Amino acid sequence: QVQLVESGGGLVQAGGSLRLSCAASGRTFSSYAMGWFRQAPGKERDFVAAISRSGGSTNYADSVKGRFTTARDNAKNTVYLQMNSLKPEDTAVYYCAATPYSSWRYRVGDYNYWGQGTQVTVSS
Repeated sequence: QVQLVESGGGLVQAGGSLRLSCAASGRTFSSYAMGWFRQAPGKERDFVAAISRSGGSTNYADSVKGRFTTARDNAKNTVYLQMNSLKPEDTAVYYCAATPYSSWRYRVGDYNYWGQGTQVTVSS
């Protein structure tokens, strides 16, 4: 089992920045590739970013490419999502997730463990 807890969400004006953190406990954090997803009201959960076990490979949704960056610190059992140049359409609940695959994955179904989510609201 892996327990994931997100933090760092909040209210920010358009153009601003936030950094989300996801702290993991339980089994060895470095055994899991990690992903970030988001879900707006009435919409499906969408892929945002993912990072491999080692942190050497990342992938991003086109909608956030160039604005968001994900990184991990395996010594601290934590993965991060740095969000810059935020837009109102980035408003959603953001989730981190863990998958036993070594490389990044973009499908919801590939992830076994999920955090509770953190709300990000971007005002115009």
